[in-house]
Amino acid sequence: MFGHQRLYITETPSTCMSQQNTGFMRELHGQWKSVSVTSCVKDDPALVTEGEAEEEMASAFLPALGRLAICGGTHGNELSGVYLVQEMERQRKEKGDDAWPIPVTTVLSNPRAVKDCKRYIDTDMNRCFSRAMLSSPTTDSSQYEVHRSQELNNQLGLKGSGDAIDMICDLHNTTSNMGLTLIHYTTSDWVTLHICKYLQARASQVCFNKLHTVNQASCSQLTKITKVPVRVLVLDVPISDAYSLESVSKHGFSIEVGPQPHGVVRADIYLIMKEAVDMTIDWIHKFNSGTVFEGGDMEAFKFIKSIDYPRVPETRTLTAAIHPQLQDRDFCLLKRGDPLFLSFSGETVKYEEEEPLHPFFINECAYYEKGIAFHLAKRLALTIPTVQVQKH
Repeated sequence: MFGHQRLYITETPSTCMSQQNTGFMRELHGQWKSVSVTSCVKDDPALVTEGEAEEEMASAFLPALGRLAICGGTHGNELSGVYLVQEMERQRKEKGDDAWPIPVTTVLSNPRAVKDCKRYIDTDMNRCFSRAMLSSPTTDSSQYEVHRSQELNNQLGLKGSGDAIDMICDLHNTTSNMGLTLIHYTTSDWVTLHICKYLQARASQVCFNKLHTVNQASCSQLTKITKVPVRVLVLDVPISDAYSLESVSKHGFSIEVGPQPHGVVRADIYLIMKEAVDMTIDWIHKFNSGTVFEGGDMEAFKFIKSIDYPRVPETRTLTAAIHPQLQDRDFCLLKRGDPLFLSFSGETVKYEEEEPLHPFFINECAYYEKGIAFHLAKRLALTIPTVQVQKH
């Protein structure tokens, strides 16, 4: 990924303000480029605009992406990624190097947890890839996932080095109603944001013939991701502190698809994930072949904070569940007075904060042990530049 940038938020009611500074030069991933900076705030109480991240370049010339890793089973009971990696390995055996138009490495990230159909053996491996964790000494008694994360760093990294693999796409499922969510650490990695824009554009396609009840057979070509929302989530964490597998690569993102119970594979969820991976490979192939991808505006969500369930302070026992009016409404706009929880004695706990925010990972099964009922995010308006491969 590109280096972390500080987040600048501008809030102006009922107006759209624009500032442009042309001729500004920025060093981006080791290369200097001409930058035109535009910032805009729209009339939306939950919408913010990033100053630095909203940089509109005439064109950004970026290196080709030579190596892609598709990783599944980082959490061993999230089965769409497990079976997709296994299917891709089968295709490789059958078709050899012709299986995909670009070099693809497949990785079963946490094989012991996959074998036991458990999220992890000793600790959550998706929290083991910060530089501090990767550089920590290990012994025979160290946690399995700590050992394994360092093995993967040696295989796919080293993290932060020039030898790191170009891109990691890490595959996850959630019990929350997240649709297809693409998770990033930064708003300044034009490669991964363009892949997200590519998927979002595909998801927004409408079959003209289906709408007009003509030639229904042609509508069988409609893709699975047209049936779910495709969203971008930004964690805004410095790359050294980034703790998940995809942060080992130069560019990387994780794919969350849900709802799907852990330990279960649903065909519809599997197909959404498979299509997202296929389209990622397609984008990289087109980019490497010289296709120019036009810049433009896109929507993203920035993580703000986490909310726990109401609990008994002494025992940490839950006293309430997610309110029925909030359940399954991931990324909805949450306003003051909206219901959050329903106590087991029948009382409603409401959202009391002044700032409207968007909840996500609502009632995720794996987050009970982490003390998280849901996360909250702000909606961002991003402008990304036109990109094309660097010519030799």
